[in-house]
Amino acid sequence: MSSRWPFLPPRPDSIRHRLIVALDVETFAEAERLVALLAKDVGVFKVGKQLFLHSGPEVVRMIHRYGVDVFLDLKFHDIPHTVARAGIEAARLGVRFFDLHASGSFEMMERTHAEVTRVCRREAIRRPKILAVTVLTSLRRSDLRRVGVADEVEHQVVRLARLARKAGMDGVVTSPLEIARIRRECGRGFLIVTPGVRPARRDAPAEPDDQKRIMTPEEAMRLGADYLVLGRPIRDARDPLSAVQEVVAEMARGFLLARAKPGMRG
Repeated sequence: MSSRWPFLPPRPDSIRHRLIVALDVETFAEAERLVALLAKDVGVFKVGKQLFLHSGPEVVRMIHRYGVDVFLDLKFHDIPHTVARAGIEAARLGVRFFDLHASGSFEMMERTHAEVTRVCRREAIRRPKILAVTVLTSLRRSDLRRVGVADEVEHQVVRLARLARKAGMDGVVTSPLEIARIRRECGRGFLIVTPGVRPARRDAPAEPDDQKRIMTPEEAMRLGADYLVLGRPIRDARDPLSAVQEVVAEMARGFLLARAKPGMRG
């Protein structure tokens, strides 16, 4: 890499591909309105349980018609055979990412990776990046204790991230507060997808939500995140397109700061 790189600002076009906008809406029509508005400024749209159950695979196909990738965020958690088969169908839909719970077991992750890879090779389709969910950003230490996990949140997150990497996962979904530790422990090439991100701008929607371990886009990118997931701050903004552009600018600043400090991104 050129020694001049730290002084060259990243292109907005390259940074926007690292922004995942969550389509946390109730209907197909609402989803398409946002996709049509933001498709040229966003790299990936995230489809979660509510929208997928309402609209089905057609919502994924609609997003693809606008030329944008999809993160199918259904957080699979079941016996290994069931999750592997679900992963294969996600791959056949052409999604760029799908996720599963790391706590579902090493075998579940490993088998899903193996079977999805096998089918993608046989059918000549792009293999999605498979992400492991570590600890939901809505959970704190007290929540973990209630379900029998005595360790600190960060320790549990890193333990699950290591397990996921060993099982062949392409990366993890984790809160901003654990980015730096995971980057150190799991190294370069292991994707970190980060929800729980809130813009620094003053007019961002301030209503309370379930996210408890949060950070700004600039901070998250500076610490080494590869992709950021934002929903409400964009969806509920007075001008969603301007909100996206401001978030991308924040991300670019953080990315540049990380590149200027060797080792910050692994």
